[in-house]
Parts: sequence; C-alpha cells; structure tokens
Amino acid sequence: MLSEVLLVSAPGKVILHGEHAVVHGKVALAVALNLRTFLRLQPHSNGKVDLSLPNIGIKRAWDVARLQSLDTSFLEQGDVTTPTPEQVEKLKEVAGLPDDCAVTKRLAVLAFLYLYLSICRKQRWTKEDLELINKWAFQGERMIHGNPSGVDNAVSTWGGALRYHQGKISSLKRPPALQILLTNTKVPRNTRALVAGVRNRLLKFPEIVAPLLTSIDAISLECERVLGEMGEAPALEQYLVLEELIDMNQHHLNALGVGHASLDQLCQVTRAHGLHSKLTGAGGGGCGITLLKPGIPGGWSSQKWRPRSRP
Repeated sequence: MLSEVLLVSAPGKVILHGEHAVVHGKVALAVALNLRTFLRLQPHSNGKVDLSLPNIGIKRAWDVARLQSLDTSFLEQGDVTTPTPEQVEKLKEVAGLPDDCAVTKRLAVLAFLYLYLSICRKQRWTKEDLELINKWAFQGERMIHGNPSGVDNAVSTWGGALRYHQGKISSLKRPPALQILLTNTKVPRNTRALVAGVRNRLLKFPEIVAPLLTSIDAISLECERVLGEMGEAPALEQYLVLEELIDMNQHHLNALGVGHASLDQLCQVTRAHGLHSKLTGAGGGGCGITLLKPGIPGGWSSQKWRPRSRP
C-alpha cells in the first residue's frame, strides 16, 4: 500500500512521420515534448480511492473494500494482460458511471480502474521496471483506443527521439534538438474511429492504400537518414528536405482519410509566413506542429533547433 505522497509525470509526444501507417507495421519516428502530464498519489485513511482528472472534469470515489472484493484472479502480479470483454463489463459496473457519461470520460475511468487493480498487486518497483511500466501504459492505451500502435506509451516512457517499428524501439542517433510550435485546433478527434477508418479503407482499396502506407514508411526512413546526418551542425538544405517530407506526409494522411480541415488551413497560414506544419497524432483533438526555420522571428540561433513548445 502507498505510505507517502508520490508525484510522477510523463512527457507528451509528437509523431514526426509514420502516423497511422505504424499500426500496419511501418516505421514511425516520434519525439518527446517538454509538456508533461502529472499524477499525484496521496494515501487516505477514509477507506476510499479518489480519482480526480480536472482536465476532463472527472471526480469519482470507490470503497477500497469493494475493490478488494472483486475477482481479479486474472491479474497475476507482474503479468501484463489484456482484459476480456467480460472483464471490461465488470469494470463498467464497478465504475458506476451514468449512462449519459461522455465516451472520453468513461474510457478514462475504465483505464484507471484496470491499471489500479492490476498495478496495485505489485508491491516493489526498481529502476528496471520501465519496460513493465511501458507495457502497462500500452494496456491503458488499448482500453481507450482499441488497437494502438504502441508509439505513444513508448515515447512517454523512454523519452527522447525514438524509432518505432513493430514493437521494437530504438533511439535516433544524434538527432538535432527540434524547435516545435505545437498548435491545438480544439477540434475533437476520435483515434479509435480514425484507425478503424484507415483499416476499412485498406480492406476496400488494398492496391491503392497499401502503396500509400509503403510510401509513408519510405518518408519515415528518409527523415531518419537526414536527421542522422544533421548531427551537431545541420545545414539549411537539410531543413528544406525535412519540409518536403512534411508536405508529402501531410498529403498522404489526407489520402488515407485522416486529414483535418483545420490543420490544412493551419498549413496554409504558416506556409504564407515561411513556416511548415503537419498533422500529428492527437486522439482528443487535432494538433499541428510547426518547425521553425533560421532567419525568421522566433527561429533558432546558430542554425540549431532548440526545444520550445506551447500548450
């Protein structure tokens, strides 16, 4: 049991290339952001487990005794398993949410309860547990999104700039520090529905969509190559190549049916001011990233990108 206050955090992420294609076994490149989500755990003596997620308006409480009485035999200590539909229904009963509860709130509560009941069975944690944390985070993603690629939880667990391919994670070699302007369009997006839409389009038009996914994979590999060459002294020509790759990637996403009208408008505005933007993976709302170039207001100095982000 928790005996003292525990504060943990995880960074956000931006997928540079490979979004949606990564679900189908293609390479994705992602980087961690210096925007973090914080979780504060504090022990109580009232016999209840309280959950407060102010960003989405959730405040719930459950009796510990009731949670402990549940049949959680499928949650072996240290074992990361996916809940069955029957177990999800049981979690819904425990959650006690009203029928008209928003889907995002319902999924967040179910993911919390599943992880709480599972992880609380483990009593000791070591530095070697990052891999286990990554696996639990992936199961939380599955509770919410259905069939995620694993990129989000991997980047938030390990940080830095990563290459993700069919569950295998590796760090990018000597990537430049990217200066990113992150823009939230505040237009809701449903990741589960978007992923399903790409899959349906692939089944309906395999000879059209499969080459698109292969091309997105090639864009990821080319970006990885360019980033590897940039090292400590990136040249303007290399940034221009990255811009071309961003443009092509954006058009591919539109062709897959996961385009975003607000982000297309963002691309037009930023292009008019000498910037470039692209669609990123954001389940709860469409976001755009802008890569700043040298010689413009707010650009980097000494031809080197430096981390910068905006909520």
